[in-house]
Formats: sequence, structure tokens, C-alpha cells
Amino acid sequence: GAVYFAHEMLKTKGEDFNGKVVAISGSGNVAQHATHKVMELGGKVVTLSDSSGSILDEEGINEEKWQFIMELKNVKRGRIKEYADKFGAKYFEGMRPWELARFDVAMPCATQNELNEDEAKTLVKNGVICVTEGANMPSTLGATDVFLGNNVLFGPGKAANAGGVSTSGLEMSQNSMRLSWSREEVDEKLHNIMINIHDNAREAAERFGCPGNYVNGANIAGFLKVADSMIDQGVV
Repeated sequence: GAVYFAHEMLKTKGEDFNGKVVAISGSGNVAQHATHKVMELGGKVVTLSDSSGSILDEEGINEEKWQFIMELKNVKRGRIKEYADKFGAKYFEGMRPWELARFDVAMPCATQNELNEDEAKTLVKNGVICVTEGANMPSTLGATDVFLGNNVLFGPGKAANAGGVSTSGLEMSQNSMRLSWSREEVDEKLHNIMINIHDNAREAAERFGCPGNYVNGANIAGFLKVADSMIDQGVV
């Protein structure tokens, strides 16, 4: 979901993931599948991390390497350093990915407050054009202000990270309707949901005088959705 949201933001600037160098933090469920979706869209993911440190693979993660990560983390429960040992990537003990190289897109997908103001300034200095949150509040308020103040496309987790709960909703729909959708069908429905979330946030930001600010746009769009529902039901 976060990758689809980022893709929609990039499209507003005439860009896409093709050829983009992407930094992703974490190596759990969100990071794993975000990596694969970026690969599908033509981007090159060069970082992953865990609580011990980060890897930098300047050649990019391919299908073989991704399969290794899936087994390493989901079966063996190993550390990301083992990826560096196997594929000759650089490993940075105790470090997060954001200051390791130059990136076009950054996707914090690990934990809360993992991207701070100084790291945000480094990303901006190195030319990042898009930051999309794939975790719950991974960017500090200071980092968020840096991105917004430098006109970086910034997808807040409250919107960009809605893919998980959306997929849970699709699962509930299948159960209640006694349906069984294929992986491709679920992915297509998720894609459409994320396009809709992006468009609602973008349009709300423009309507209320802060074009391009997806933080304000997501807050306003969310508030209006709840308020309109309450009015329709006669609560207010």
C-alpha cells in the first residue's frame, strides 16, 4: 500500500519508480513486500535494516536476494548482516539507512521515530524527492517539518500506511461474502484503495489552501469523512 501511495505522489510530478534508487528500513513484513513491489515497478532498493544495523547493496536487491531475505527473516529468524555476508553488500553496525548514500525515495518501514530531523536534512541535501511512511509515525515531527519545508513529497503513515488495514477489510469482505479472491485480485483492489486515499488527501489539501501537503490533506480528508457520516446519521 505504501508503495502504491508513493507511486501516486510521484505521478503528480511526472515521475514514477522506474530507475529510482530507494532506501527502505526494516526487514519485516512491510519492508519485505514494499521491496518487492518497488522491484516490480522498476525501482532499485539498496537498503534494509534490523535492530542490529543496516545493509547497503549498491547493485540493488533482485529476486534471488529477495527470496534469501524472505527465508532469512521468516524461517531462519536471522539477522540482516547475513545478507551482507552472502552477497558482499556493505553492513553498518548500529546505523539506520538514511545517511548511508544518496536516495531518490526513502521509505521508513521499521518503527516509530526512526527518522529524525538531522537524518531528514541529510536526505534532502542528497536530493531525496519522495518520503513515504510504511510504519506508524516513523518520522519525528522535526523530520516531517524538514520534508514539508523543502517541498519533498511526503506521505504520512495515517494515509500511506493504510494498506494493512485495507487488506484486512478485504479479507473480512471475502469471509462474509463466501468469496475467494486471487492474490492478483486482492492486489488490484488494494491498488485502487490506495489511489483513492491519495486522491482524497491531495484534493483536500488543494481545497483548503495547502496544495501538496499530504499531512494536512490526510487530516482534513479523514475529519470530513467522519463529520459527513455523523451528519448523515443525524448525530450532529
